[in-house]
Amino acid sequence: MRKKIISLVCGCMIMGLLVPATAWAQGGAGSIEAWGQNQLGQGSVPPPNANFVAVASGHNHSLGLKANGDAVAWGSNNHGQSNVPAPNTDFVALAAAWDHSLGLKADGSIVSWGDSPGNPPTPNSNFVAIAAGRGHSLGLKDDGSIVAWGSNAFGQLNVPTPNTDFVAVAAGWHHSLGLKADASVVAWGNNERGQLNVPTPNTDFVMLAGGAWHSLGVKVGGSIAAWGWNNVNQLNIPAPNADFVAVASGPWHSLGLKRHRSIVAWGFGSAGQLNVPAPNTDFVALAGGGEHSLGLKNLTCYPDCDPNGILDIFDFLCFQNSFVLGEPYACDCDPDPACDLFDFLCFQNAFVAGCP
Repeated sequence: MRKKIISLVCGCMIMGLLVPATAWAQGGAGSIEAWGQNQLGQGSVPPPNANFVAVASGHNHSLGLKANGDAVAWGSNNHGQSNVPAPNTDFVALAAAWDHSLGLKADGSIVSWGDSPGNPPTPNSNFVAIAAGRGHSLGLKDDGSIVAWGSNAFGQLNVPTPNTDFVAVAAGWHHSLGLKADASVVAWGNNERGQLNVPTPNTDFVMLAGGAWHSLGVKVGGSIAAWGWNNVNQLNIPAPNADFVAVASGPWHSLGLKRHRSIVAWGFGSAGQLNVPAPNTDFVALAGGGEHSLGLKNLTCYPDCDPNGILDIFDFLCFQNSFVLGEPYACDCDPDPACDLFDFLCFQNAFVAGCP
């Protein structure tokens, strides 16, 4: 069974879109819940709060992706991090950190705005995933290589060799994380608090997230591994450490999404960023900001992809694999006949939702 997981992850260059930079969902009318600090409006979702398919969060600003490919930004704008550049169309992924924002376009190019390190080195093409650190940015290419740009004060741009076979990227403040096709994690940059020291065994990871000085990873079995600084309990995953399907991180707090659509939060919470609003149900995606948190709600369900009648990790991986390869056996979740990004996102939503 493990061989199956690894082979499917190997095919998945789109996997980096899922967790570290943008929390995704698709299908129906997605609304965003925000909690914690709202002094700068980072928790005030602009109306209409509907038709969102992704969320991302910077330190004091928030981002949401609409189903039509438009990006919505709100909260602090002291460095233009909420001024989405024109044309505001064709976005498929968003990322944010501190005072800058990133958007991945459908043509594989990356757009950057705010107090950012700028757009990636040329050629700005063939990207499939993005991640943002405090002063640096990461982009995953469709050939499995990572491009890094911006501040390199801590070596956060120095992707370890061989720079191949990556399937996902994530960024902390001054460190970077990459998930390999064999489900192992590579970490580089600042290691002042042990945020690069991936716990053993370094295997079976499927998702990553980076905080200020800590790192998180979801394992195939649904547990979360956490490493780095634990000064405010950001590594102390509440029991039971099981049934997680997604993870996100603010600088000093951590978030996990359970299989049945509830959110667990731990770490620093003085601004209320751990207080998930009731009812804590129906969440399908999440993001962590400086002292605020975001959750995306969506109720749409779709059938499973393999013939066993159970919506599980293998359905998710088989659909993911077939989407990347463009193979005809891919489940088509929406009404059009094409196997496209939105089919992939709606299936992800169904997997997270735990629909039968």
